[in-house]
Amino acid sequence: MRSIDYNPKDILKKRGLEDGGKVQQYIDSECLRLCEPKVPERNDILIQSGRTETVIGSGELRYRTPYARRWYYMPANFHQAPERGNYWFERMKKQYKKQILAGAQKLAEGKA
Repeated sequence: MRSIDYNPKDILKKRGLEDGGKVQQYIDSECLRLCEPKVPERNDILIQSGRTETVIGSGELRYRTPYARRWYYMPANFHQAPERGNYWFERMKKQYKKQILAGAQKLAEGKA
């Protein structure tokens, strides 16, 4: 029997699964894009903060405004845009989780 020499980091990198790799970048970008129609909109500042404060590939979406936390957790009335409101990430994840994971899988398999 001969031994197999392998490096787990090389395998992860080949698949784009390393920290900050192409799969994580895809997931972050898709989450940010799919959250956008659900984020409360007032002069587009909260949405813009998601774009500017999020480091794509970090695995963390960041919305930084003085009212971001309040609007995320506190219910609000958005009659003109009922899709927008609190818990936008959780609602997006519930709706698009399978689609995002399928895209990430294709990317890791080299099919995308």
